[in-house]
Amino acid sequence: MDGITFGRASLWCTLLLWVIQVCSGLVSVQVTPKVEVLKGETAKLPCTYTVTPSSSNTVVEWFIEEQGTRRRVAFRSQSGEGKSDDGTPLTGRVKIGEDFTLTISSVEPSDELNFYCQVTAGSAGAGDDTTMLKVFFAPEKPELTKPSSQAITAGQTTSSEIGTCVTKNGHPQPRIIWFKDDQPLPEVKDRKEKTYMIPSVVKEASGLYTIKSTLYMQPTKADKDAVFKCTVEYSMPGDHIKQNKSNAITINLNYPSEKATFSLLNKDPVKEGDAVNMKCETDGNPQPEFDFLKDGETVVGQGGLLMLKSVKRTDSGVYMCQATDFDNLDADLSGTITLNVNYIDPVSVTPAQPQVVMLGDKVNWQCKTKASAAHTLQWKKGSKVHSQDGMLTIDNVSYAEAGEYMCVGAVPSVPGLTAEASVNLTVKGKPMIEPPTLGEVGKEGDMVSLKCSAYGFPAPQFTWKPSGKESVSVEDNKVVSTVTLAATAEVMKDGVTCMVSNEHGKDSKTILVSLKRAIDNSANRADQQQGGSSGVVIAVVVCVLLLLLMVALIYFLNKKNKLPCSKKDKKEMANKEMNSDIVVEMKTDKANEEAGLLNKRPSEQ
Repeated sequence: MDGITFGRASLWCTLLLWVIQVCSGLVSVQVTPKVEVLKGETAKLPCTYTVTPSSSNTVVEWFIEEQGTRRRVAFRSQSGEGKSDDGTPLTGRVKIGEDFTLTISSVEPSDELNFYCQVTAGSAGAGDDTTMLKVFFAPEKPELTKPSSQAITAGQTTSSEIGTCVTKNGHPQPRIIWFKDDQPLPEVKDRKEKTYMIPSVVKEASGLYTIKSTLYMQPTKADKDAVFKCTVEYSMPGDHIKQNKSNAITINLNYPSEKATFSLLNKDPVKEGDAVNMKCETDGNPQPEFDFLKDGETVVGQGGLLMLKSVKRTDSGVYMCQATDFDNLDADLSGTITLNVNYIDPVSVTPAQPQVVMLGDKVNWQCKTKASAAHTLQWKKGSKVHSQDGMLTIDNVSYAEAGEYMCVGAVPSVPGLTAEASVNLTVKGKPMIEPPTLGEVGKEGDMVSLKCSAYGFPAPQFTWKPSGKESVSVEDNKVVSTVTLAATAEVMKDGVTCMVSNEHGKDSKTILVSLKRAIDNSANRADQQQGGSSGVVIAVVVCVLLLLLMVALIYFLNKKNKLPCSKKDKKEMANKEMNSDIVVEMKTDKANEEAGLLNKRPSEQ
């Protein structure tokens, strides 16, 4: 019963309140609850209202809230002009439009306030609503720096500074996130933990924020190659969260050595004359001092590097590297390398002296060497290989085979490991002239140069008939004489004779001289003859093609019965007396027509 009475009382109170509002008037104000803008841009805060009953004496005022107190910044009556108040933080940057929208230019972070749009409508009363202005500005790229202190020692019981991350000029206040090897680190501020961060926030005079965060850790040996970064996370309009990454840093971490590695840096097999580099290093930091030994005897190195210049076969042996780390005296920090220096002995040739033989004789050479691995021996003259087994035999020696021969020894398994020796072959005999090249002149009386090339040893002497201006040169195994003289009528008729001689004999050849024009005319005549022959062939081919075409046409017309002669003509033609014993009988019989038979005329009775 009491519940029913209470419900009726509530209903009556609601109706009574509605009646009072209707009788006294109502002012309703609508604004945008939140307006977002970037620093330096223009913000617009709209305000609309309804008044019941309507009133002509309405004033719209905009207020800001400072330290719990409202302060007017602009106002406008329903029919009046909008004005801004003096002495406010927005003076000179704010105005109110005809639609009562408040416009703020060059927005600053300090403008992030609650704005109140208040509407006063005389007897209808007053009403207001609140807009929150949010100002955003992206911070600068964070900068990550390492401390200037010495290296960090792994395994310490106290945390060491890893780095400091700083980002400037952001709004609203951004935050810094730390990453190790691209994995985020939990944000810990408790300094009792092994890993923690110490943040600091500075609000600049501009209203923007500068954030700094310093990371502390107790790193282990596993962190020696760790990469650290920091990221600034900040808000932008539209509830967007953005990030900007810093540069990366690594830490200088000291940790004890557990093992040593001794390695040969040369990639190819080592041979005599090479520079050899061997490197010793441990898995600790910093590197300890190193000692080097060869077959138990001390050799001098530089730090962890042992360098041998222009090694010999005697440098082969077992090399050892030893290190001592006082932070881990129990570790065995040593390594060994067995160095093998490959070699090849100088090549010996038998006979070693230069060989002088007569034309047509036989020559034999043999070369030998020793090497650290399987080797080859090749006899070469220039780039041509004459033998693959160290033996070189030349039967019936010719002038062309005179010259220098090289025996090359090589170790195929060791690139660049070779040795060589050379011998010279001289072929003695009477001179032999190479077939000469004809001389050519434009006209009789012109100067002409003629060459005469001859083999022979001793070097042959040249005589030209008729003589001229002569020069002599040596090309490979032959001597070349060049003579320059006038192409007289006698020269054009008889040519020029080259004579050579030495103690073993002599030789001679005549070089003819001709006119270039005569050769050109002969060529023209040959071309003309060839052209005439070609014309005859073409004419024959054309005639044959025309004949075949006519035969095909006649056959086609006959098949279609369109030839000028009729059947009667054919019959008369068959009965006509002929002088010849053989005639062609043309019938309309299909079989005979297709067969194309030739019949013999009956003999007279």
